[in-house]
Amino acid sequence: MDASEDLGGIGETDERWMRLALEEAALAREAGEVPVGAVLVRGEALIARAHNRPIGLNDPTAHAEILAIRQAAAAAGNYRLTGTTLYVTVEPCPMCAGAILQARIERVVFGTRDPKAGAAVSLCRILDDGRFNHVVTVREGALREACAEILSGFFRGKRLTSRP
Repeated sequence: MDASEDLGGIGETDERWMRLALEEAALAREAGEVPVGAVLVRGEALIARAHNRPIGLNDPTAHAEILAIRQAAAAAGNYRLTGTTLYVTVEPCPMCAGAILQARIERVVFGTRDPKAGAAVSLCRILDDGRFNHVVTVREGALREACAEILSGFFRGKRLTSRP
């Protein structure tokens, strides 16, 4: 069985943390950023929360996952974040998946797939590829509809405002 197969699915705890990630996504949307939010927890303790900020920071690496990982590593005084779970509203891209592996995050729970850039299950499976020196357990579907709607609503709005 690979690490992304369902070993019990999404529970109340996952949904509770995903709600917090959705709050972060809403902050990104309000700032005109693509609405993606992330929270990083160890056990029942929140250790980081962030949202997309590449436009505001003029930094193509300022994805929610990267910012949460940086914040948590700084707080821990260690780049290895073993025993943690990352909750993110959208499936991580290849850059974020690489950072998740490097940080040794144990588990990733995401809300909705990203068919154009998803590197957990959609385009490729970086997080549970046994050729790397770390494998991450992946769960998808926590508050899927809400996570998909915040994204689709954002892009629907962009299309409406860009029409002549």
